[in-house]
Amino acid sequence: MRDLGAGFGYVMKGQRWVGRHGRWFGFGLLPGLVTLVLYAGALIGLVYGADDLTAWVTPFADDWSSPWQGLLRGFLTALVFTFGLFLAVITFTAVTLLVGQPFYESLSEQVDRSEGGDVPESGLPLGRELWISARDSLRILVRVALYGIVLFALGFVPVIGQTVVPVLGFCVSGYFLAEELTAVALQRRGVELKERLALLRGRRMLTLGFGVPLALAFLVPFVAVFLMPGAVAGATLMVRDLRGEGGPDQAHPDQAYPSQAHPDATHPYAAPNPNANPNPYLRKG
Repeated sequence: MRDLGAGFGYVMKGQRWVGRHGRWFGFGLLPGLVTLVLYAGALIGLVYGADDLTAWVTPFADDWSSPWQGLLRGFLTALVFTFGLFLAVITFTAVTLLVGQPFYESLSEQVDRSEGGDVPESGLPLGRELWISARDSLRILVRVALYGIVLFALGFVPVIGQTVVPVLGFCVSGYFLAEELTAVALQRRGVELKERLALLRGRRMLTLGFGVPLALAFLVPFVAVFLMPGAVAGATLMVRDLRGEGGPDQAHPDQAYPSQAHPDATHPYAAPNPNANPNPYLRKG
């Protein structure tokens, strides 16, 4: 359970990081705003075109009397718009990350730089990075769709469908949202999708603690725009934890206990080394 709290902690750390670096917060807002405008235009077009679409797919209802024709087509129009809205919600993050790949990659690099240590770079051309990002996002969306079909079917089961299934749905959404956000930092490190998923499975509760709160917040795309820069920053910080990366002040694992790594070094809890030179300023022999 501690990992759940730690995951949520990275959500807050990411938001605090962009709060302290206002220029990068504004920089990270741009892709989300562009995507929001595109999605808003598409949804407005769907509102105006949904009636014509439902009339086109239901020619058999042209001769129906009132109110049955209106009820059928009104229900289908609402269903089309609801499906479009659902599709917008589940794809908004993936499209924003794709549109903002150069922006978020620069932001992620700056987070690494501010934490010290290495600042990994993919070294790939922008076109190649966009292709990999689009391909992996499509794979993730297919997985989400498959889980969604199963959960939709389970939703008709009495009691479980109204209690357990919604919780599982948010867990699935949060898990894959965390994957998409950490992909920015992990792709720079040359980690493939299969390895990324294995890495997140190894710390499942940490991943859920990070992804589920964001999935709940991202249900409102306008909110997602303002949280996205901090989400990318928090995901980068979490990646450093998952991969055991630290700043310059963090000792390398092989140097955590100098008495083991170097025979002449001492440690407060280490047994004396009989071969060690008691005075480092005097030469042996």
